Amino acid sequence: MEKISNRILAIDLARGVSVLMVIMVHTLWIYGDIHTQSETWLGSIVHFIGKGTPMFLIAMGVSFTLSRNQSVQLSIKRAFYILAMGYLMNFLKFILPTLIGTMPDNFIEAYGWTAPATLDNMIYMLGTGDILQLAGVSLLFMGIINRFSKNKYVPLLIALLIAVATREVHGFRFGIEGVDYLLDLMWGAEWNVYFAVFPWFSFILIGMFFGMWYKERNKSNNYLFNRMLVAGVALMLFGGGLCYYNFEYHFGDYFHLGPGGTLYLAGFNLVLMWLAHVLVTRVQENRIFRFFYYCSKRVTTIYMIQWVIICWGMGALGYQQFGVIGVLLLIPFYTLLTLGIQKFVLDKKRTSKKSRQQTRIAKKHVTIQKT
Repeated sequence: MEKISNRILAIDLARGVSVLMVIMVHTLWIYGDIHTQSETWLGSIVHFIGKGTPMFLIAMGVSFTLSRNQSVQLSIKRAFYILAMGYLMNFLKFILPTLIGTMPDNFIEAYGWTAPATLDNMIYMLGTGDILQLAGVSLLFMGIINRFSKNKYVPLLIALLIAVATREVHGFRFGIEGVDYLLDLMWGAEWNVYFAVFPWFSFILIGMFFGMWYKERNKSNNYLFNRMLVAGVALMLFGGGLCYYNFEYHFGDYFHLGPGGTLYLAGFNLVLMWLAHVLVTRVQENRIFRFFYYCSKRVTTIYMIQWVIICWGMGALGYQQFGVIGVLLLIPFYTLLTLGIQKFVLDKKRTSKKSRQQTRIAKKHVTIQKT
């Protein structure tokens, strides 16, 4: 039986790589002009890299099945924490710059609004459904699924049902404000929600399936990841074939995938997970790997930091004003700035807090001994 750490490290490597890739994608979206995004080699490469986002979601599903406490109560607690972080991020990246007047007018106008932004506009931006909203809502369902069934095929079946049903429920609303927003989080067709549960929850459920399979096989790394490779290739061929047959229905656009697009991307990212396992297994641990493991452990805060500072930067750099050279310079700038804030602000604060707690415990221990 292979060491458990290999499997965990493969997941960490995939997750660490994926969270850094989003910095490249978001920098291009916010700062690259339309020509750079759609008609240059850089735009093509970065958009291709963006197809690796489901790797983070698959890793989330696998990690959930391996966590020590999978109770419904803890899942709900985690879900609301992640949701709170998601809406805090929206406030910091959209609302705060708007309130202090640094948000560019053309960014507001890109929504189809007239600058300056109104209260309704800001409420819309605050409710933007990002990947953290998806993760939060998904955790609610994951805890329930895990509570009522330990059969690995249950999450797999639900994943396939979601993938198939997405187009049929896509954009369904009751016409009731508030309720419609919740439905948008589930299967929205508009641009207020980028990562709706339908179909994106499918990737997390597929991760749960493989995580359960991993536990059933006595945590055999090679067995699990080789099955990921086989399933990945099969899903890519089948999903790709459906997209070729009817691209508009089966793929549509990246954020509103149909059945074929969902299956194709699931397969593509399962193959990437297998490649992460190959690297961890065959390449000796090094500083680059340890760097990605570091990022993996701080995935939520790194994701929040990069989005906030990229949006804040529009106040000085403008919105979609740069060509290839400008974006190439901004990508390492925002990557280093994100990691610098994580390491020298958040990590330092966490270390200081932990040190104070240890000091208080030590003092209490000494007091008890004296008495």
